[in-house]
Amino acid sequence: MPSNATGSDEECESEKMNILIVGDGAMGSVLHKELTASGHLTTVVANLNFPVNDEFDVLIDFSHPDSLRHIAAFSRSKKVPAVIATTGYSDEQLAMLKDLSQEVPVLYSGNYSLGVILMERLVREAAAVLGSDFDIEIIDKHHHHKIDAPSGTAKMLLQAANEKLDHQVIYGREGICKREKNEIAIHTIRGGSIVGEHEVLFAGADEIFSIKHEALSKVIFAKGAIKGAGWLVGRAAGLYSMEDVLFGGFE
Repeated sequence: MPSNATGSDEECESEKMNILIVGDGAMGSVLHKELTASGHLTTVVANLNFPVNDEFDVLIDFSHPDSLRHIAAFSRSKKVPAVIATTGYSDEQLAMLKDLSQEVPVLYSGNYSLGVILMERLVREAAAVLGSDFDIEIIDKHHHHKIDAPSGTAKMLLQAANEKLDHQVIYGREGICKREKNEIAIHTIRGGSIVGEHEVLFAGADEIFSIKHEALSKVIFAKGAIKGAGWLVGRAAGLYSMEDVLFGGFE
């Protein structure tokens, strides 16, 4: 992915920004609180179905997949970098994000927790070492209000685990369905107030290795998005990931 910029990461992250928050739900509220506590200027809108005339350094989206068309139009017309934290996009919407990134810098991730981004890298490395000899299962747990399944994070972890294996993907199991050797399964659990829990299980002969992350509050996603926003300001147009933010991309 692109990595050129007009300023250093430290300079971008230390400056106070004027940020447009798209999405006035739980995450939008948490993000607004974190940003204002850090001295940033914020404007919160439920969506961009109506004109917003102020100038912003960056927008952060925690809204709904249906908002993407309006977000893309706004970002393109105002040349505003976009941090996209909404999940559940269709292939057509992902293509829309890619098109937008040809004109403005776009940061897109299925999860903005710094721990999850590190987990993604560890899963990629573990799968490269163990994948041909170990069975891989992914478990995704969230609260009962979450609308998409599997989660964007589970899809990230699946992509990392399956990058070089190209196994068949199974979404849950039912009935008589013996596990085949070259497959990866995702199991989705929705209940209560679980903020977010993901585990990638590597099960071999006589040994089990797992990588697990549990979110204890929504604040971690806000902090990661803020870090990503500070990093994105001043970048050249392109589609970036949190791997770029933390590690400068991956090989």
